[in-house]
Amino acid sequence: MDSMSPSRLWLMRAAFLGLALLIMFFHLIPLDTLPRRWAPPDLLIAAAFAWCLRRPDYAPAVSIAAVMLMADLLFQRPPGLMALLAVLGSEYLKTRAGGLREASFAGEWLAVCLTLLAITVLNRLVLGVLSVEQAQLSLSLIQMAMTMLAYPLVVLVTQSLMGVRKLAHGDAEAMGGRA
Repeated sequence: MDSMSPSRLWLMRAAFLGLALLIMFFHLIPLDTLPRRWAPPDLLIAAAFAWCLRRPDYAPAVSIAAVMLMADLLFQRPPGLMALLAVLGSEYLKTRAGGLREASFAGEWLAVCLTLLAITVLNRLVLGVLSVEQAQLSLSLIQMAMTMLAYPLVVLVTQSLMGVRKLAHGDAEAMGGRA
């Protein structure tokens, strides 16, 4: 199947939604009833960022917003805040995807880490200004660091198992994108 065909595009968009639902399902399974001293990585944001940087057309902003809003509701977070921050972060990374196409993976990873840092700081700041009860700062920082460390593994899985690879220089021009 041609990688630029409309059926492939919609199949991969559905695969993104399916992957997000699978991540949420495994996040909600009660494997341990005792509270943890550490926070697991946010694989949902890591996957969204990996898809946005590799193939921005596979993860439109509407899909990311819907997935993250559903995650806010299911994970009992303040509805809409993390969804907004994730959409803003992914759209920022989409604008940088063209420049990161020729960069090494370290440059891409640094951009993702800085975006995750901004999302974490903005989330804590908004929740603090609105006097919303939030997790300890150490747990937020552990989750941010774990997400940063998990990002290369998420990229490896999405690239090798799901076939979400960076656009070639000619493919971006054919789609009307910036080269």
